[in-house]
Amino acid sequence: MSTQTVMVLSGPNLNLLGEREPEVYGADTLEDHMEVARRAAATHGLDVEHMQSNHEGELVDAIHAARDDCAAIVINPGAFTHYAWAIHDALAAFEGPVIEVHLSNPAAREPWRHTSVVAPVAAGTIAGFGGDGYRLAMDAVAALLASS
Repeated sequence: MSTQTVMVLSGPNLNLLGEREPEVYGADTLEDHMEVARRAAATHGLDVEHMQSNHEGELVDAIHAARDDCAAIVINPGAFTHYAWAIHDALAAFEGPVIEVHLSNPAAREPWRHTSVVAPVAAGTIAGFGGDGYRLAMDAVAALLASS
């Protein structure tokens, strides 16, 4: 059996993690979080492919490409969470599990962050656990893949 790949997608401004609002997002960089994701995935026999973009269309293209190559998607859409219907639609066309991840808890922040257009097409959302959310997401992906 070949190793299954999980596409991890990171939305706008996540390339600035470790510098941007560390009181909200912590001091770890995006690469630090991806190392957590890779280690967690490996414990389940999964590989991780990662892509970060500040551009909605690039994330949509990556979701489309994942339809052919990936068993699951873990996505931290950043601000696109709240209004990017193109990402919603692309994820709806993906047949594997989708897990939404947020380092902070959007429900405990500004009111405009309380609505996610991604949540309706995700198997679940992991929010508020910082970088540990990526480990939890990989555990969830592995459980969902095992049950399918």
